[in-house]
Amino acid sequence: MIIIIGCIIVTVSVLGGFAFAGGKIGSLIQVSEFIIICGAAFGGLVIMAPMKVQKDLLKKIIIALKGAPYTKTAYEELLKALYELFLLGRRNGMIALEEHVMSPKTSSIFKKYPTFLSNHHSVEFLCNGLKPIIDGKIKPDQLKLLLETEIESMEEEHIAPVSVLTKTADAMPGFGIVAAVLGIVITMGSINGPIEEIGHHVAAALVGTFLGILISYGFLNPMAVNLEFLNNAEIVYTKCIASAVIGFATGMAPIMAVEVSRRGLGSDVRPNAEELEAMLKALSAPVKK
Repeated sequence: MIIIIGCIIVTVSVLGGFAFAGGKIGSLIQVSEFIIICGAAFGGLVIMAPMKVQKDLLKKIIIALKGAPYTKTAYEELLKALYELFLLGRRNGMIALEEHVMSPKTSSIFKKYPTFLSNHHSVEFLCNGLKPIIDGKIKPDQLKLLLETEIESMEEEHIAPVSVLTKTADAMPGFGIVAAVLGIVITMGSINGPIEEIGHHVAAALVGTFLGILISYGFLNPMAVNLEFLNNAEIVYTKCIASAVIGFATGMAPIMAVEVSRRGLGSDVRPNAEELEAMLKALSAPVKK
């Protein structure tokens, strides 16, 4: 929602200022220029990026438009889900976690926390982190390297969509110039026509440059920066899971493993110690499978 508000502010400010100065907004509506600029930019994006990166970019833009899901409420759900899992594993043995890890969609614990359960990548990361410990395939002190390697791979994948969007944004002024040059070509073809017609063609050509610069610096570049923040938020969320799982696997009490994760969060999403204690106190009763 905040992105939509920002786009409205940019549009209203530019068009409002233009109208206030006596300009006619209708003169900026040049469909042909828009088709040239946006079509060429989209074609360039298709050329530069593999299909997977294009799909990832689209998914991230949709998530950004909806609003980043990594809110304080989401972290509270995550910490409670982690605590319940760890408490069950401490009381009944790691094998008791198997049914929850192998089938998270039917897990009685995960079902209590729909926000976390709907985050498929995070659920998968948590389950994949616990499976080797439950199966006894690796030692607890080896788990850190395993999870850190997966997080590094995630970070590398996150770079590509932002890089593609940034390069597309940087190219927009150039495509605006292309549209303007084509407009001048049309103008030269009408050089013997009425002065009003020549003026119309020149204005349309200038609109091409205007659109290229506006789309680049008013919309695409800010969106790329927003996606960087979104990627960082996802990595922090994933590291929160990793630090808790590593702490629990190496012998920390469930509440301490969760506390380690809490302390690694930013101040805007981190519940304080009293809030965490109040949340977990209600979960301290014996957990049923």
